[in-house]
Amino acid sequence: MDTTVVPVWIYMVVTILSTLHADRNVYPSAGVLFVHVLEREHFKGEFPPYPKPGDSSNDPITFNTNLMGYPDRPGWLRYIQRTSHSDGVLYGSPTAEHVGKATIIEIIAYNRRTFETARHNLVINIMSTEEYPLPYQAEFYIKNMNVEEMLASEVLGDFLGAVKNVWQPERLNAVNITSALDRGGRVPLPINNLKEGVYVMVGADVQFSSCLREVENFQNQLRCSQEMEPVISCDKKFRAQFDIDWCKINLVDITKMIMIHSNRPDPGTGVLPDIGGYNPPPESLKSRDFFADFLITLAVPSAVAMVLFSVLGYSMCCRREGVIQLVHHSSIQKSTKELRSMSKNREISWPLSTLPVFSQSGEVVPPIHPDNYETTSMPLMQTQTNLQNQIQIPQQQPSGKWYS
Repeated sequence: MDTTVVPVWIYMVVTILSTLHADRNVYPSAGVLFVHVLEREHFKGEFPPYPKPGDSSNDPITFNTNLMGYPDRPGWLRYIQRTSHSDGVLYGSPTAEHVGKATIIEIIAYNRRTFETARHNLVINIMSTEEYPLPYQAEFYIKNMNVEEMLASEVLGDFLGAVKNVWQPERLNAVNITSALDRGGRVPLPINNLKEGVYVMVGADVQFSSCLREVENFQNQLRCSQEMEPVISCDKKFRAQFDIDWCKINLVDITKMIMIHSNRPDPGTGVLPDIGGYNPPPESLKSRDFFADFLITLAVPSAVAMVLFSVLGYSMCCRREGVIQLVHHSSIQKSTKELRSMSKNREISWPLSTLPVFSQSGEVVPPIHPDNYETTSMPLMQTQTNLQNQIQIPQQQPSGKWYS
């Protein structure tokens, strides 16, 4: 009995270890939204346990994803992880040109507490479908959702269910999801629980319903141009959970699109050709004479400055025009000094603001002028209470027969 139990136990252990470290294969379809969640719980078993019991879930873990052999992911694949305590999400929509090509994504998990890493590979095998591409596609802009919230299976399922009730198609798939930040949107302020917004592309096999085409009528287009909400009859089917901006809905009929083929150059493999190893310069460098550089940087500008100074001195001191200008400038300066000295010594008439102040009694107060004319410490108007000498000025009366 023991011989039968032991092999089963060994087989179970080997299976668990191989599942934990083996490559994981996924098989998305072209033209259909692909979502893969990087669960933190899946990687915690490869890190040492947290020292405190019950706190092992608090390890901050971040992920780095890239195409094997390249520094970044494929162009159709995006990755988002809001915080180090939340799961990461790989999402995107592969196209028909990726069918049949195995895409290996390297996933490296970083434990920010212990600084240890764990490495896994995700093999994406893109399959072709007969339904690709669905001929009628509608893109909705949902204002009250972030991209990681919309990628949750239950939320995306609720949205597709609401669209199916409005559109009534036989086949309905989510084609792509894009964050509004990737379309040039702004990061919302952290108030009132504002969201970034998300664009959701949905494809179906039947033409658009009358409710979806209501946004194309003239009245709703006019309301959108005036930044007003259009009147959509089926908005109540989304309003309970999804706040849709109907002015930004985009209806695409692939059957009426004109395909334009352009001859683009082959992008190549992205790997530079091998041109040999790096050849560093020798350790023994040749000595260099900097005397020529000194002449160019200092001697030549100095020589030019001396020549210009000589020409200016000759024109000002040796030529007749220059001498006349110097004599004229000297005479003006001398006359200015002489006028200033004369103005200090002569008696001048004071301005009206310094004349005596008359009172009702006829008494006047002579202004007291300082000896130095240029002082500005003395005010122009003097009060009568601060003066010592008062001068009596006779009253002048007009002559006439009406005065006695």
